[in-house]
Amino acid sequence: MAQEKREKERGKKLGFDTKSVRKTQMIYDGGDATVALKGSEYFRAKRYAADINRGLKVLENVNQGVTIFGSRFGDETQPDYQHARLLGQMLARSGHTVVTGGGPGIMEAANRGAFEAGGVSVGLKIQLPKEFDEKPNDYANVDVTFQYFFARKIALVNASKCFVFFPGGFGTLDELTEILVLQQEKKMPPAPIFLVDSAFWNKFHQFMEDALERSGYLNSGDLSIFKITDDIREVVDAVNNMPSNLITGHIG
Repeated sequence: MAQEKREKERGKKLGFDTKSVRKTQMIYDGGDATVALKGSEYFRAKRYAADINRGLKVLENVNQGVTIFGSRFGDETQPDYQHARLLGQMLARSGHTVVTGGGPGIMEAANRGAFEAGGVSVGLKIQLPKEFDEKPNDYANVDVTFQYFFARKIALVNASKCFVFFPGGFGTLDELTEILVLQQEKKMPPAPIFLVDSAFWNKFHQFMEDALERSGYLNSGDLSIFKITDDIREVVDAVNNMPSNLITGHIG
């Protein structure tokens, strides 16, 4: 009962109609059946949906652009930061929306470049525990803060027609491998995926080739889904050459 009461209070804050909620709710799952959710499970599902919907609503008025991923660590003295900032500028000057996770490091650099060039700079931020002490950057002119990582990833994918990955840690690799799986399994339309900084990403490619491809865990051609490069102009040219009416990023 205490858990259900807490979930109802959270629901009220998000504007849910908690008075009309019965002990068990039937949620349509998009197929031929319904799923029964009890008490706190119902409100948890509603919070998930609200987080996803909030992000997609913000993106409705933003043209699909280029999502740039990378480490939250690093500053303007580092080459990857400088390249991400320059890439943000180049993309914005070519009329493309620049999208990031809205945090510091590489995310700040890309948003900063787009902001300085007068472009649309989107920051899809995440609410983290206080001990992480991660402050969002100040260079997004369109932003939204998510509570759940999976809701944020949906927005990061749907917002873009091209994906660029700079070096990063677990978070960057999580985002990269999820997009690679979506591409591999054809759960989203094809889209360019660039891994910038060959000195870093060649090691990743070598691991996948040695440990995964040669062991039969990858299909022939899977490693061609992405391209490793040191030339950010190559990224800009690829986006410039994409059809203007191309719709990508929508997860199926």
